[in-house]
Amino acid sequence: MTGFDPAAFLPDDLLDRIRERAPIHDRDNTFPEADLADLREAGYLSILVPTELGGAGLGLAEASVLQQRLAGAAPATALAVNMHLVWTGVAKVLTDRGDESLRFVQVGAVAGEVFAFGISEAGNDLVLFGSGTDAAPTAEGGYAFTGTKIFTSLSPVWTQLGLHGLDTTSPDGPKVVYAFVPRGEEAAGRVVSRDDWDTLGMRGTQSRTTELRGAIAPADRIARRLDPGPNPDPLVFGIFSVFEILIASVYTGIARRALDLAVEAAGARTSKKSGKPYSQDPDIRWRIADMALAYDAMVPQLDALARDVDRMADHGPRWFSLLAGLKHRAVVAAKSVVDDAVLVAGGSSYFSRSELSRLSRDVVAGLFHPSDPESAHSTVAAAWLGPLAE
Repeated sequence: MTGFDPAAFLPDDLLDRIRERAPIHDRDNTFPEADLADLREAGYLSILVPTELGGAGLGLAEASVLQQRLAGAAPATALAVNMHLVWTGVAKVLTDRGDESLRFVQVGAVAGEVFAFGISEAGNDLVLFGSGTDAAPTAEGGYAFTGTKIFTSLSPVWTQLGLHGLDTTSPDGPKVVYAFVPRGEEAAGRVVSRDDWDTLGMRGTQSRTTELRGAIAPADRIARRLDPGPNPDPLVFGIFSVFEILIASVYTGIARRALDLAVEAAGARTSKKSGKPYSQDPDIRWRIADMALAYDAMVPQLDALARDVDRMADHGPRWFSLLAGLKHRAVVAAKSVVDDAVLVAGGSSYFSRSELSRLSRDVVAGLFHPSDPESAHSTVAAAWLGPLAE
């Protein structure tokens, strides 16, 4: 990252505006339209697109740093934008490996398209390796998708929905089909976004449920047809690696903000017993040191794995356990740091007007993103102990 300046992409004045809006969107349960507009104008939607196509040409390691920085200002905005960056990141992973099949994603991002991530389905613990959504071939070579996707961030604003479904009718089926459904007049009635996002935290993401009623992905937007189950295809690796790293980045950014707020609170609060600021209290100092120890461990891990993806390092079958473990540790560490920050700040953090109150609700969402704790432990156990016996 020689010469990389995060402030050049996310200047302080932009982050200040985004931070000021965050509590409003949390309170009103609204999407941060102005944040997206500012980020689009700053070229943020195309940071992972090559310079020759009009993007910033950054790598995943730089994007991780930026997402940490953005999450420190507004976690929900960062998490929402994350889903767009996942697809542009997957396109980069493929392009770096000589595969131009998602070039249209890169071109679209530069043109202002917003890509949403339509993979999650209720009860589908297969995630990338299967789908409860039906993918029916069309006469024109595309696919019609029918099913329900959950946690579709960017629901009010996306223009392209990257998704998957299962083709069970083709002669070579079943196949898991990855494709992109455009939003427009032709999608009216075929793509329905429920207004059902009323959650504990991360309210600004507006990750609503999406009903697909024969939603059409044209032939030129079919990215892959893969056999169900674990698959070494670069698209699967791209989705898993970019998703896990950028998700971990958001929650690491939350941890850093909570740590900063705890340090600020320790300096501002005074003990009635000693007359000294809490920053001089041994117990408070131990707690903040413990928070810093947890946070400091995450940043180099993120950087190392993101750089390995950028450099096309070969971790072989260990890749998935390394990535799942990274995301799991980041979320667990972030939640612990936020919990300790609340204790350092005291009872004022229990009021809804407190930023720490919001962070304590936002950080909980990390538990539900793939890989969840059960999946992460299963993946890591298999890497070290081998698969379960039949």
